[in-house]
Amino acid sequence: MSKAYKGIFVYIEQREKEIQNVSLELIGKAKELATTLNEEVTAVVLGYQMKSELDSLIKYGADNVIYVESEKLDLFMTEPYTKALTEVILDKDPAIVLFGATAIGRDLAPRLACRVGTGLTADCTKLDINEETNNLMMTRPAFGGNIMATIECPDHRPQMATVRPGVMKKAEYDEKKQGNIEEKKIEINASDMTYEILEVIKEKKEKKDIQEATVLVSGGRGVGCLDSFNMLKDVADELGGMVSASRAVIDAGWKSKEYQVGQTGKTVRPDLYIACGISGAIQHLAGMEESEFIVAINKDETANIFETADVGIVGDVCKVLPALADEIRKAKKEKYGNLAHVK
Repeated sequence: MSKAYKGIFVYIEQREKEIQNVSLELIGKAKELATTLNEEVTAVVLGYQMKSELDSLIKYGADNVIYVESEKLDLFMTEPYTKALTEVILDKDPAIVLFGATAIGRDLAPRLACRVGTGLTADCTKLDINEETNNLMMTRPAFGGNIMATIECPDHRPQMATVRPGVMKKAEYDEKKQGNIEEKKIEINASDMTYEILEVIKEKKEKKDIQEATVLVSGGRGVGCLDSFNMLKDVADELGGMVSASRAVIDAGWKSKEYQVGQTGKTVRPDLYIACGISGAIQHLAGMEESEFIVAINKDETANIFETADVGIVGDVCKVLPALADEIRKAKKEKYGNLAHVK
């Protein structure tokens, strides 16, 4: 590598001019990595009429923002976005580029890696710096999630990774932080528009996403049956939370895929995660181990979940959960009196 590659770039995903949380999470992690490397964090935004949103990226931790504006970048399209981002990367030569492992990130990142001649580690759950080599250590589930593999890219730059939403902690907003904002001109030609978007139809979401919940009561195969999930809902309702599930429950048809936590489901970071009848397979842990406080309920005292939990209860979930719901109700009644129904 003859060039001096420096800095950590974060691709800022926006949808209808709204910056996605995963990008703010990545800025937070990039700040940690940049401190080790003594380098700067640069947020890269592609879009149209988004200048009013750029300063917030500085406040969330970016040292620099590079903004490419074009009416043709208003909606995500693969080729125009790939072209614009490729020109930015080839011009600035960053050492590291990070993307969210979203539908857009998974489309854009591999195309960029191919065009700039480097590698890409997908669906990472952990990022660190090898302090001996300054290489990025990218950890992700491998071999069906049975092991966690740490991958380095020593011979090519930039080092690139996509990271699952919810894995990293969003940096705190600092109103006083200052930084540089640069607008970069890139010409998007008609030949770059390889298809035309005729209409955007939004999916109607009536249910809250488990990734937004502050409390999750999650059930595994050990819950026993679909009817037993009512006990989980009872506890979740008392705590103002939601019910989620492990893959075994989804495969059994007890809950739909949108409620799955784990490697092949969603990554969550609630304030409280109650794991009920969940053994603690690595595939499930990859989706919830960064929760602020974890309570595990399992009748198998050797279950792997207890190694991750902050509090463990050895017992039958069908007996523990009703008792837990009663105790929560009592505690709420003592505190709120006639307002005990308040979540």
